[in-house]
Amino acid sequence: MPDVNLSDLRAFAAVARHRSFRRAADAQGISRSALSHALRSLEQRLGVRLLHRTTRSVAVTEAGEQLLRRLAPMLRELDDMLEAISHGMHELAGTLRINANEGGARWLLRHAVPAFLERHPRVLLDLVTEGRLVDIVAEGFDAGVRLAESVPQDMVAVPFGGKARFIAVASPAYVEAFGRPATPQDLQNHRCIRQRLPSGKPYRWEFSRDGQEIAVDAPGTFILDNNGLMVEAAIQGLGVAYVPEPYARDALADGRLQLLLPGWSPPFPGLCLYYASHRHVPPALKALIAIMREADHSG
Repeated sequence: MPDVNLSDLRAFAAVARHRSFRRAADAQGISRSALSHALRSLEQRLGVRLLHRTTRSVAVTEAGEQLLRRLAPMLRELDDMLEAISHGMHELAGTLRINANEGGARWLLRHAVPAFLERHPRVLLDLVTEGRLVDIVAEGFDAGVRLAESVPQDMVAVPFGGKARFIAVASPAYVEAFGRPATPQDLQNHRCIRQRLPSGKPYRWEFSRDGQEIAVDAPGTFILDNNGLMVEAAIQGLGVAYVPEPYARDALADGRLQLLLPGWSPPFPGLCLYYASHRHVPPALKALIAIMREADHSG
């Protein structure tokens, strides 16, 4: 078995996560030259190349990806254990890293984060929001939050927040000027505020009623990649927006927006927190899940 040390493994995990020697060195609190030496030593001892280096970028090799996938959760568990020992077994400590989409992060901030921070003041909750679906294990996250349909099948999923639905909305001024669509096909004659997915592709609006499913390539000359901005654009009368219902709820309640095609937006399974099934669940993650379940039951 190759003779490697823990500090070299931590150095590799930092560079692989940040894709940068400079950022990894800053995070580890060491010089770039020391970090580079540690990586060369690790590669020599293992007999494989873990990183592709150029003057402008760092990429992880296939062997490096395999090592990182197994190493990242092991390092996290080790850090959790050491934090627990140093601060006492009865008080949670350490870092809990969650990768979430915007809607999931909003729910957590409203319903779970305040109670979690109050009950566990020694835990650093690192909540990262982004649209793309990431490999939470390889990128060093304890858990992810996405719609149920996007959760990888090899993960443990914890549903929360109830069912969800997308709805079409427009301002009263827009409806007065352009009319109200009766069917999803009628949207072809409307101005639509289109949405760009994290992959870069425009989102096709999906409607369903009585077993009939319709996907509309919404026409329009305006495209956004943020649900909150789409709601703001609809309030300004720029067109019809198709967004998750919670984003438009306040504007619907106070009359700034009107609901369109209500019979074409049935609910579907909503958000899930998920984590790797093969790893030990950190105590801080268990505590967060418990608070999320409390919020679900009280709501």
